[in-house]
Amino acid sequence: MLNPADLQALWLTLQLAALSTLLLLLLGIPLAWWLARSRARWRFALEALIALPLVLPPTVLGFYLLLALGSRGPLDFIGLAPLAFSFKGLVIGSVIYSLPFVVQPLQNAFERIGPRPLEVAATLGARPLDALLTVALPLARPGLLSAAVLGFAHTLGEFGVVLMIGGNIPGETRVASIAIYEHVESLDYAAAHGLSLVLLVLSFVLLLLVFRARRGDRVLSL
Repeated sequence: MLNPADLQALWLTLQLAALSTLLLLLLGIPLAWWLARSRARWRFALEALIALPLVLPPTVLGFYLLLALGSRGPLDFIGLAPLAFSFKGLVIGSVIYSLPFVVQPLQNAFERIGPRPLEVAATLGARPLDALLTVALPLARPGLLSAAVLGFAHTLGEFGVVLMIGGNIPGETRVASIAIYEHVESLDYAAAHGLSLVLLVLSFVLLLLVFRARRGDRVLSL
């Protein structure tokens, strides 16, 4: 059984993951669509920038986000309230850190479609936005599902970035990964196990959905 503080941390984690995933899809779909179709020379620089969180230590990214979102940072300079150590700051950090997990599956899915369906849609009078919404996204459904699940699951377990820019404020920034770390520090392994087991089961179920959807899509394509 989870204690009330852990239930609160779990609920906050689910809220953070859901909101971050929504923002990631809204940002990632047009980015992936442009990257899949563009031939701009600087496209590779943008791809490298998006993929940077894959190789950058989370504490390094969290440190620079702390400088950017904290007091005496750019937000303070232009007269906006600092967002470090707040739920909004966690959302920004999660979106930046999980962006490659959403953009790359979508980009691969869009590239696999090929130009032919889009050319047919164009001959029927479809505008680029219509082609994206009515042709590309339905054909890229497995990639879209993978991107959504990976973005959600990656946010569930994030620790380094969250700790750097959010700290451990109950009800505001104390998410499940921070709560688990806190339990281990205090040698309360039973509480750490309970919360870890919930995240383990949830992550496994999410991956089952992805692989089940991919299998169903392959069967339909046959």
